[in-house]
Amino acid sequence: MVALLHDAATRRDVRVIGVVSFAHATSHFFHLLLPPLFPWLMADFSLNFTQVGALMSVFFVVSGTGQALAGFAVDRFGPGRVLLFGVSSLALSGFALAAASSYAMLALAAGLAGLGNSVFHPVDFTILNRRVSPQRLGYAFSAHGLSGNLGWAVAPVFMAGIAGLAGWHWAGFAAGLLATIVLATLLWQRALLEVREPVTHATPGPAASAAPTFAFLSSSAVWLCFGFFFVLSGALSVVQTYAPTLLNRLYGLSLAASTSSFTAYLLAGAVGVAIGGFVAGRGRSQDRVITFALAVSACCALLLASAVFPGWSVIGLMALLGMGVGVAGPSRDLLIRQAATAGFGREAYGRVYGFVYSGLDVGFAVAPLVFGPLMDHGHYSAALVGVALLLGASILTALSVGVLARVGRRVVAGAG
Repeated sequence: MVALLHDAATRRDVRVIGVVSFAHATSHFFHLLLPPLFPWLMADFSLNFTQVGALMSVFFVVSGTGQALAGFAVDRFGPGRVLLFGVSSLALSGFALAAASSYAMLALAAGLAGLGNSVFHPVDFTILNRRVSPQRLGYAFSAHGLSGNLGWAVAPVFMAGIAGLAGWHWAGFAAGLLATIVLATLLWQRALLEVREPVTHATPGPAASAAPTFAFLSSSAVWLCFGFFFVLSGALSVVQTYAPTLLNRLYGLSLAASTSSFTAYLLAGAVGVAIGGFVAGRGRSQDRVITFALAVSACCALLLASAVFPGWSVIGLMALLGMGVGVAGPSRDLLIRQAATAGFGREAYGRVYGFVYSGLDVGFAVAPLVFGPLMDHGHYSAALVGVALLLGASILTALSVGVLARVGRRVVAGAG
């Protein structure tokens, strides 16, 4: 009987992780709704790098603002309803892009995509933390991160492939149709997204004593986690927005070869997340895992910036850069969970995760405004050096978060 219950719990965990990860892949796909189309959009609308970068800033400003607010909506209305709203917004963004005939309409598509993207972290982490058994959370975070990387990897091939065959308008329509299919799937599996039933696998902690609504804003751990995501996403933004162009200008690679190197970065990141899930599930030194993995990525960015290596080596360096970022992912999510949510109870997961992960969106929004002008003035190596410096800053922040997490564990152990 115990074995049967265990199997039922395992099956339920797998189903919840699968549905949440499936939705998360869609979120990351729409991160790259526009960047693969930049060559076509720049030609058709006479745009420069700063202007197309500003479209991504619109995406992430809306997403960052919306994410902080979405956390409160998740705590108030439940993650299921909020997720369905988010995916509906993603579908509308694809259809808006398909109908775009001006820069303003491109900005509208970017804004709708940002609105849809804003719900995913508070929704996903609330569901995973409240519905998945604690011993499987490391693997849940790994699957969640892996699905996101796969969404990133699919988007350039999907969007650029359709644009090359039928034009970028049809690529936008196909993206909208894809999100509509995801929305129908989530409606079908809606029961798995609900967290109102009694939680049998909740994380141990002071869930019974609800903290004041905005108490988390007084936590230094919360602000450090926000800062960590801000500097990390600044680095990732440069790679995701400008990598093909950077590699083309620095190494003379064709657009196809540059895009292939970027795809290698994304696929290696997915492999890294899978590896990182097993690493995160075996120990408590998440900050040290993050330090090692991101240090490797920073070194790769510096090597790419030097532009002294032959063109054939670029794909390997990009893959290693992506692998480091991927390995750090699950440890990052566990570290954030330990440090940022301690003391606020599971009822506050939505707003805490919403605020902390909005740091990602702020970083993604600011970076194109800083690095776009660098690109316009031909400072391609400087952009990659900036990536390395931001990764270094994220390492220092992660180490600080790790210190706070260990202090918190000692306090809890002493109180027990």
